[in-house]
Amino acid sequence: MAKKADRILIALACTECRERTYHTEKNRKNDPDRLVLRKYCPRCRAHREHREQK
Repeated sequence: MAKKADRILIALACTECRERTYHTEKNRKNDPDRLVLRKYCPRCRAHREHREQK
């Protein structure tokens, strides 16, 4: 039986405008909590925190 994949694809959404502008992978075993990265939001035209969305 195959084991569950540790790396999953996630979408990152801006905390201000809620637009999903980035997609990335994360390791479920190393980062069980929601990922938060500071990225550039083209809609807001500023650097904002982007949180992992389901």
